[in-house]
Amino acid sequence: MVGLERGTVELEPFREEWKELYNQEIARLKDIAGDRFLEFEHIGSTAIEGMPAKPIIDILAVVEDLDEAEDLIPLLEEHRYEYRPGDIEGRLFFAKGPRTNRTFYLSLTEQGSDFYTDKIAFREYLREHPEAAEQYASLKKKAAEKYPKNREKYTAEKGDCIQDILDRAMNE
Repeated sequence: MVGLERGTVELEPFREEWKELYNQEIARLKDIAGDRFLEFEHIGSTAIEGMPAKPIIDILAVVEDLDEAEDLIPLLEEHRYEYRPGDIEGRLFFAKGPRTNRTFYLSLTEQGSDFYTDKIAFREYLREHPEAAEQYASLKKKAAEKYPKNREKYTAEKGDCIQDILDRAMNE
């Protein structure tokens, strides 16, 4: 099962079904926009075996040119993806599902962008370093208990650990 109310934090143990839900959504996205998406990556905690996660599948879709990809916004909105302009450079961000039950996050970015590189490096480092994954999982659980109704504080609580893991990933 996937879905979580916007702004809340609730972690679930890793579920194999998240991989299948990711694959099903990729098939839908390919039907929606065809070859406008060059590549897809499953990112976030639902992509890391054994990692507790908010039950929202996080998808990274690579586009050739992010500025040109802005014309995908209305098309994705027609298919229940809510465009959420944000302050993260190098991506267009969408959430799927009603605000009371977000099911998918979709980030459009260019291959080789800082956003792309950081997301892939972080995921791969945690997949390859069980001790770092366990440290991150422990911090996530504590932050979720501390801030179950405040996603911003939950995210901020993890910031230093994320940066430390990302620094290690980039220096390997």
